[in-house]
Amino acid sequence: MKNRRLLPVVTSLLIAASVPLAHAEALDPANPLARPSTLPLQYPPFDQIRNEHFQPAIEAGMAEQLVEIDAITANPDAPSFGNTVLALEQSGDLFERALTVFSNLNATNTNPEMQKIQQAIAPKLAAHRDAIFLNPKLFARVKAVAESPAAKVLDGESAQLLARTLAQFTRAGAGLDEAQKTRLRELNGQLSKLTTQFQQNVRASTKDGAVVVNDATELAGFSGSQIAAAAEAAKTRGLDGKYLITLQNTTLQPGLQQLKNRALRERLYRASVARSTSGPNDNRPVVAEIVKLRAERAKLLGYPNHAAWVLEDETAGSVEAVNRMLAELAPAATANAAREAAEIQKLIDTQEKAAGRKPFKLAPWDWPFYAEQVRAATYDFSDDDVRPYFEITNVLEKGVFFAAEKLYGITFKRRTDLPLYHPDTRVYDVFDRDGTQLGLFTADNYARDSKQGGAWMNSYVVQSSLTGLKPVVANHLNVPKPSGDQPTLLSFDEVTTIFHEFGHAAHGLFANAKYPSLSGTAVPRDFVEYPSQYNEMWGRDPAVLANFARHYQTGQPLPQALLDKVLAAARFNQGFKTTEYLASAILDQRWHQLEAGKTPDADGVLAFEAAALKSAGVALPTVDPRYHTQYFSHVFSGGYAAGYYAYIWSDVLARDTESWMKRHGGLDRANGDFLRAKVLSRGRSADVLTLFRAFYGTEPDIAPLLEHRGLELPKAKPAKAAATSR
Repeated sequence: MKNRRLLPVVTSLLIAASVPLAHAEALDPANPLARPSTLPLQYPPFDQIRNEHFQPAIEAGMAEQLVEIDAITANPDAPSFGNTVLALEQSGDLFERALTVFSNLNATNTNPEMQKIQQAIAPKLAAHRDAIFLNPKLFARVKAVAESPAAKVLDGESAQLLARTLAQFTRAGAGLDEAQKTRLRELNGQLSKLTTQFQQNVRASTKDGAVVVNDATELAGFSGSQIAAAAEAAKTRGLDGKYLITLQNTTLQPGLQQLKNRALRERLYRASVARSTSGPNDNRPVVAEIVKLRAERAKLLGYPNHAAWVLEDETAGSVEAVNRMLAELAPAATANAAREAAEIQKLIDTQEKAAGRKPFKLAPWDWPFYAEQVRAATYDFSDDDVRPYFEITNVLEKGVFFAAEKLYGITFKRRTDLPLYHPDTRVYDVFDRDGTQLGLFTADNYARDSKQGGAWMNSYVVQSSLTGLKPVVANHLNVPKPSGDQPTLLSFDEVTTIFHEFGHAAHGLFANAKYPSLSGTAVPRDFVEYPSQYNEMWGRDPAVLANFARHYQTGQPLPQALLDKVLAAARFNQGFKTTEYLASAILDQRWHQLEAGKTPDADGVLAFEAAALKSAGVALPTVDPRYHTQYFSHVFSGGYAAGYYAYIWSDVLARDTESWMKRHGGLDRANGDFLRAKVLSRGRSADVLTLFRAFYGTEPDIAPLLEHRGLELPKAKPAKAAATSR
């Protein structure tokens, strides 16, 4: 069964459930999802697809795939790789096509009707998954293939597909007895509904939590274009004459860095952390039930907790390995954050005393504002100094695309003949080094109410030599759109995000696998972030910066002195950034390492979070987790449950790769081709750490990561000498 990786996956649609799947009626041939698109590379016909097309196509696809599964299990011939594993891999085309388009559009351009469809089909989708992976006849055939002499002579990629297929069945509970399977279906059904509810609660509370400002003077610190954008955002909600600061998905909001009004900063912060803690969108009872049911399911499947079940299938391999890494990094991060806090407090004290006021104590809503001042004083520049040099189209086309061309020989050409799901998107042909078409790439950069928060990559079509398909991928950001014809000017952090997401896109575009379920980004969670985090290095590369960092009005390059300051500041605030990330990663593990019967109720959710952070040593009064539990979509609705640690695990590999690139000459075609051949093209066609070692030459090394972040691990205390008698 194909396992296409979406970033982030709308996993509330993919988690198993127990609702019986009714046989779908024949799909109307006029439904544009009924057959593969006739557009280039099967790019979706967005101009033809309507809300009413999704559910019938998905349900018909599920029914069609079950017929295909029945044909596999009824085959009188002895089980073989071809008539069982390959047949399963080739099943479900209609289902995959319809679900992929729906899932992607529901994340990028949703509406109330689509959200109702999501709620309606989530349990049906989950029941469909159970119907496949809990099918005893199908499991028996897969096991028979794995135990046959023929399995030992399969080519490497086919052997990997067989191993992955068998693992999917066993991990899904195929070996349970019928009574256990019945309970598993019940658990899966409830979880499917709950994760969907969590996602929709976050989306609603994020929209409702937007901060209304009555007077533009309160927005001191914002640029003219930002104030105009806030006025436009208010107008779209019927608040003419007012200003609206919409919320992003993270705890700290972008506006906190610029707003001079401390009371407004506090309002914005409190609106962010209050999301989904009360009212109709309260996620505390949802979290309590999700954690409870996941723990019970893990026990039923034979694991001590949900994290153990997840991590068995990741490169980390175990709970112990992840706990060890997080525990090693936390003291270094918090020590740095404490030093940074002291420096910020010193600045606050100085400024307030100079103004004749009593100094106030640094609070979380103050950190971004004063940290920016510390950075400006230390490195003598601010975001406002560099934004004019980072116009968004230049960053993408003369930065991201330029680096990709120099490294890999690929080129891009914008096309305007394909339908768009939203007018703010852009589509590009991607041509390989020999001039043939490699794939299609969509850039969707702007925030909107119909779009989930954050930044991610997804695939509409997955590469496969078996199907003959080439990749169609998309990158999504949430950059505030300026009003009118004002330019979109980015902070350096936003520049880094664009490069990061294109690393995911490159992983999908360079895919060269035979089987769809092993192609592109269909790799472990703690490996999938590696290519994206590695690609961030090119946004800091002097040769790449020289090509795209030009003033949007004059075309003049970013002055070398200012560029030097930007690069020197790369390690700034890393104690804070690493601590807020680690706090969330630790929270994720603490929630999912709970045993069945030992999870808190709804009233205890926030208390459990506080205790978990304190016991891990990351409960700093001035540094919140990047995501508090009640809006931590990555792990409660986004596919990263017990896997949020993956970002820093992958960053070890990324910084190793950056170090390797620098040692071998940097932005060089031979380097790019080598990485592409050894890692980026391979997907999960082999063990991913084996692929990394083939590129890097040795085991992963944490030292480049620590150097990159300016962190030092605490030195081990010398062992006490053994007592001796005289």
